[in-house]
Amino acid sequence: MQPIVHLAVGYLCYAAVARWRYERVPRDAPAAVAIVGAALPDLLDKPLAALGVVPVGRTVGHSLLFAIPLLAAVWLLARASERETLALAFAVGYLSHLASDVPWHLLSGDYDELGFLLWPVTHMPAYTGVKPLASVAGLEVTTLWLEAVIFLAGVALWWHDGRPGLARFWR
Repeated sequence: MQPIVHLAVGYLCYAAVARWRYERVPRDAPAAVAIVGAALPDLLDKPLAALGVVPVGRTVGHSLLFAIPLLAAVWLLARASERETLALAFAVGYLSHLASDVPWHLLSGDYDELGFLLWPVTHMPAYTGVKPLASVAGLEVTTLWLEAVIFLAGVALWWHDGRPGLARFWR
């Protein structure tokens, strides 16, 4: 999934949690934290890959072996400062990133590319990129098409909700 789409997925997932758990649209701070959480795996892995520290751009930050201790630490810190809502938002954003990287590989049958989930225990081959999904009226439908729809849905909901979290970035 394209990095920018992960931000929309993180917001969509946290907006669903906020509506279900708190019966309201997301507030500024948790929305911003969810979006940052959704960005973090790529913010960690892409520079590491570019510098040659890791072989591909889905390793450390995309691994559950890193994510689980990170989320536990975030939860403990948030609990100590009575900010569990922020920890929940971060976890939803972060885990939405990992979860949304999975379906494309399942749909295309590239199961070996799921190695990122348990890296470095499992091998992570080079990412093969955009996946073809189907052909409709002679036009190839790829994962980019679905990602565009997901991105637009996330931006539309965020806009409808009053653009929560934006004020945090402008301050």
